[in-house]
This record gives sequence, C-alpha cells and structure tokens, in this order.
Amino acid sequence: MSDLTALNATRRRADLTELGDGAHVDVVVIGGGITGTGIALDAASRGLSVLLVEKHDLAFGTSRWSSKLVHGGLRYLATGNVGIARRSAIERGILMTRNAPHLVSAMPQLVPLLPSMGRGQRALIRTGFVAGDALRILAGTKSSTLPRSRRVGVPQALDMVPTIRREGLDGGLLAYDGQLIDDARLVVAVARTAAQNGARILTRVSAATASGTSVRLVDELTGESLDVKARAVINATGVWAGEVDTAIKLRPSRGTHLVFDAASFGNPTAALTIPIPGEINRFVFAMPEQLGRVYLGLTDEDAPGPIPDVPEPTPGEIRFLLDTVNTALGTALTAADVKGAYAGLRPLIETADRRAGAKRPGESPSRTSDLSRDHAVIESSNGVFSVVGGKLTEYRHMAEDVLDRALAARAMTAQPCRTRNLPLVGAAANPVATLRTTSDLPGSLVARYGAESPNVIASARCNRPTAQVADGIDVTRAEFEFAVTHEGALSVDDILDRRTRIGLVEADRNRALAAAQEFLATAN
Repeated sequence: MSDLTALNATRRRADLTELGDGAHVDVVVIGGGITGTGIALDAASRGLSVLLVEKHDLAFGTSRWSSKLVHGGLRYLATGNVGIARRSAIERGILMTRNAPHLVSAMPQLVPLLPSMGRGQRALIRTGFVAGDALRILAGTKSSTLPRSRRVGVPQALDMVPTIRREGLDGGLLAYDGQLIDDARLVVAVARTAAQNGARILTRVSAATASGTSVRLVDELTGESLDVKARAVINATGVWAGEVDTAIKLRPSRGTHLVFDAASFGNPTAALTIPIPGEINRFVFAMPEQLGRVYLGLTDEDAPGPIPDVPEPTPGEIRFLLDTVNTALGTALTAADVKGAYAGLRPLIETADRRAGAKRPGESPSRTSDLSRDHAVIESSNGVFSVVGGKLTEYRHMAEDVLDRALAARAMTAQPCRTRNLPLVGAAANPVATLRTTSDLPGSLVARYGAESPNVIASARCNRPTAQVADGIDVTRAEFEFAVTHEGALSVDDILDRRTRIGLVEADRNRALAAAQEFLATAN
C-alpha cells in the first residue's frame, strides 16, 4: 500500500491474512486507546515489529471521553506532587511544539472575579496561576506558545465570556493551558503514525487469552481465532486492565461532561473556569469546542461495579454541573439547555492504604479525587506487562516507561526512544504532510487535520467533497470518506462518534446518519 498511514478494511484483512496462525512479532499491545497506540508508536519507531489489537474501535473507551485538555499539571503542583506536575508540563510542551502542534493549541481560562469569591481565594488562585507560569518556564515552553497569566478588566472578561454574571464583576484572572481539538483525533493520529512506522493496527480483534509470550486473538467480525507469539505482551486496556490480569485492582472514577450550543454561553472565546464551592483546588470548566459547542465538566465520582462499554452520566452529576456553572452566570442554564452528555471512567490505581480507608493528614475521607493520577507498570505472574493509571497528557512518557521496562526484562535490543521529537500525521514536519496551501480550505477541516488537510480533499472520490455532511454541521463529505479510507472507520458509530464528534448531539447524529451510511456502503 502506497500510503503507509492509511488504515481501512482492506488493510485490516491483509494484515490478518499475512499474520496467519502462529506468527511471531516483537511486541503485542492490547488496547487501542491513547496509551496503547502510544506504546505501538514508540515500539515501531524503535525498529521493533509491533501488533496492536483493539476489541472495539480506536479511542473506544476513556480516551474519547476526556475534557480535551492537555493539562500542564498545575493541580498536582498544588497538592505537592511535583513529579507529575513537572512531567505534565514537559509533555504538554512536546505535544504543542513537536508531536501535534496542529491538534493542540493554547486555551485561555477565565476565572471571573465575583463577589462570592473572597480575597483569600482570589489570592490563592492567582498564586496558582503564577506557579503555572513557573512550571511552563521550567518545562521550556515559550510564552509565544502558552501566554503568561494575567488579570483582565471587566470589558475583556465580558468579551471572552459574554454570559457571566455582571453584578459585582471585578474583571477576571486569565491563564492558559493546552486544548486538543479532539482527544479521539489524537488517538487516530498516533495510531496512523505507528502504522507509518510499520506497526499493524487491528481493530475489532480481541485478546481472548494472553501470556508473556503469546496471545490468542479472535476476529470479532468473523469469529476466527489465531495465535501470535511475542517477545513482550503489553496490556494497555485502561479500566479493563483487570480482565487481562485479574491481580490488578483499579478504582474507576467517573468524569461527566455536558454539551451545550456555544450560543448558550454567548459564543465564548475562553473557558469559563469556576471554583467548586467548598473545594480548594477543583474547578468546573465550560470550554468552547469544535462544531459550535461548549463542553461543561467535570465530575470526579466513584464508579464501582462492572465496567460498562459506554458509561452514562447520573442525574446527580448533571445537577452538580449546572448548579456550579450557574454561580457564575447572569442567566441560569437548565436541563433543557443541555444538548448532549458523556461520561468517561478514569483507570485510577487502588493502593493498599486506600482500600483500607487510610488517609493522609488533613484529608477528607477517601475519594477518587484524592487518588493519584500517576501511572504504574506491573508485570503479572504469567509475564504480561500492564500499564495502568496515568493521564492523557502523559501518554508518551507512559509508553516510553513501560516499553523500557519490558525491553530490559526480556533482554531485547532496540533503538532508543524517538517519540519526544517525532511529529504525528498531520504535523507539518511529518513526511505525509503536503506542500500545498491550506488557505482555501474550511478552517474547521484544517483544525482537525493540520498539514494533511489538502490530502483529505485531494484523495476524495466522492461527489461534492467540500460540501457539509448535513446543513449546519461543519464536517465535509471528504472527511467522512477519509475516515473510512485512511482512519480505520468500519461502522457508522466509528464515523459519527469517534472520527468526528457529531454523535454527541442526537439530532445532529440523525441528520448526518445517511451520509455516514453512504460512505460505508461505497467502501464495502
């Protein structure tokens, strides 16, 4: 295949046929979220033969349910976890300047200074923002990439978020963090870059059994099975890690977001950032997003019991988010304003002291918001390596860590890690990027595909490639076709829910459904 980055049904069938039963590879990765694809890219770029298998679709689980933020780690600095804070700031800078500058941009965060916020709380937030500036400098990220924090006056605050409460408003505190155009798009870009470097990326393929030297795979589309031998097997299934290694104990935490029309917030240009009453270091964010939406999040609630494929927000979480955001708005939002909602499960590590109910000095009773966001690498009794915990921002570091440990344990030789300076598909420095200008293309398409956006149009074979898939939805028909021909979409849900985020609003999903079906029918 001439385009090594292209993932599609034809390549999937060819890869399965070429593998056959009893194939040998260096590394098998189980899980197609951001962590698994990051490991596949790291391993393939080191010159290893790599197979990634995912039971469902790329970014099917937690990786598509985030706040779409690349956090600089300020929250962890405030709790004394300097290690995570510093790593997060470094990884944020790598994403914004080297790996994916086309997918991550600076997002202004506005904390309105309202009468309900006391002098002490204002000082605390301002101190935190200054510490965030210091983190950015320590990480080597220039202010041209992430501007310095500052205080703004009432006119600028209202210009950024027109619907904030005006009575007693004393301006705002402004800081900046990294924002993804979309988390699922990042996963797809990492997966395609792994394929570009030689990895096999197989979706709808599950690992029925796994050991440190082999996996039994099942093609979920045909039911056929095959055995693959490997020098290292890595479990990157997130909240489902315990299904691969039953010794792993996680304590999932549910984070819920609500979806609004941007007009409900006056079409804001900054993320409205509201301190949660009674909390020192937690906020609710109303973030401007693609497709004319605002995402409001997020919660941090215990989610015990069986792990669902698609978590659901609870009525209590919806009320909490509405009540909190309304403390800063001139006109209250209601459930009728909510156009959609989603929830994701964080794969937090349950340590022995937390299971026993222990707490650190000054802590409230054990809550998921208190659990560490650090990651852990665990080798099971049968030799499978699992990476659990962590956060999206640190996916590259996590991949490097687990792969280094697996290579050392198996005495495998490979090239040094290259991902710190490796541009993803869509970045201008990636070889698949085009030299053609993007100035005549829809801005929304360029925001999602970066330097590859001319290729999306040029490779299209459909009628009216630059036309919208439905009136009022700024996704082109060429993007739907590209999802099928280059991004591994095998179903309507893949197109509407993960290659694009149209499916978050049911009315939009219904209007775009026929176009998605059209391109799948053409491909098959």
